Amino acid sequence: MTQGGNAPLTAARVTVEVTAPKALDVSGLLLTDAGKVRSDADFVFFNAPHGPGVTHRPASGGTPDAITIDTSAVPAGITKIVVTASPDEAGATFAGIEPTATVRDADSGQVLVTFTPPQLGRETALIVVEVYQRGGAWKVRAVGQGYADGLAGIATDFGVSVEDEPAPAAATAAPVTAPAAPPVTAPPVAAPVAPPLPQSTPPMPPAPPAAPAAAPSLTKVTLDKGRVSLTKGGSVSLEKNGKPFLSSVRMGLGWEPAGRGRNIDLDASCIAFDAKREKLDTAWFMKLGIFNGAVVHSGDNLTGEGGGDDESITVHLDGLPPEVCGLVFVVNSFSGQKFTEVKNAYCRLLDAGSNQELVRFDLTQSESHTGVVMCKLVRQYSGEWVMTAIGEYVDAKTARAMVKPAASML
Repeated sequence: MTQGGNAPLTAARVTVEVTAPKALDVSGLLLTDAGKVRSDADFVFFNAPHGPGVTHRPASGGTPDAITIDTSAVPAGITKIVVTASPDEAGATFAGIEPTATVRDADSGQVLVTFTPPQLGRETALIVVEVYQRGGAWKVRAVGQGYADGLAGIATDFGVSVEDEPAPAAATAAPVTAPAAPPVTAPPVAAPVAPPLPQSTPPMPPAPPAAPAAAPSLTKVTLDKGRVSLTKGGSVSLEKNGKPFLSSVRMGLGWEPAGRGRNIDLDASCIAFDAKREKLDTAWFMKLGIFNGAVVHSGDNLTGEGGGDDESITVHLDGLPPEVCGLVFVVNSFSGQKFTEVKNAYCRLLDAGSNQELVRFDLTQSESHTGVVMCKLVRQYSGEWVMTAIGEYVDAKTARAMVKPAASML
């Protein structure tokens, strides 16, 4: 199978094996039509190997980690099972170890389909395939979507609660707590990287030490409590009370000349990417609208003078084509001055309808480069959008030159 392709299942019970040059942890999540688990009990992995109609088989004696799905036993209301994988080694990525999923008839062992995703990079977890119900029949789809924040990113994306708890000595696993079941320990999870645009899908920090320490917070940040201030690498979901909160947002970007009023021509742009980190289009001062007005640029500010945002880009999320998976917001110095000659650079996300500021990211330091990747909006597999603060400086004076560094940070 190729990425995005699907095929009918010719067996009621199937086993999805996932193999790679390195050991993997394979998991399964049972999802409703809303794209969420009903409870943490719908998350099946090595420490919670049995779910309704779905079981985990650990690697043993040459057989790989696998998820077995009995479609006849899957509960009513569950319309999709996603099969995920992450490297067993804490902090490892999929770069150079692209996994292969083999879907077999669980009773006869016959191979039904196989799938190997395209080349991967910073991903520390991957949705490999999904088994889903359509029109009363069960099918399998090749997905190959990566996450840079590990299995925790996938789990929280689908509604599994990942709680802060002290990590036991000599362990790096972050516990996952099921509401109606004893606490379970999730597979090792890499901490999120500094956003490459990313997941940076962003770049990620080193794995937590094995010594006893409080595990880093993996709780998803949302807009439930109002305005959010992000630090570099921080992320916030554009959800409120578990539901999409916004249909149209405006990204405002601002800056001031650092040296006695000297004019500096900075340009803000929004670069749209697909699931393979290929550029789809760019909204910038020479092309103010893309995707039939789903993304609109306010126009060029040549000096940074004046109060409020210097340039803004409005995004109608509901109007974006389905192939748009990531939007990266960048600022470059068209006139060639370094960002050390700029002060008070920031980006902020506003509700385009009410002009209410929702998320703000202030750059706390400048570097001697001509471009900066400010932040990204990434569409998660579940459909929700997540904003991540990046703040990575690069040498690029035009929007075109910003494409490659922006793609590397997804």
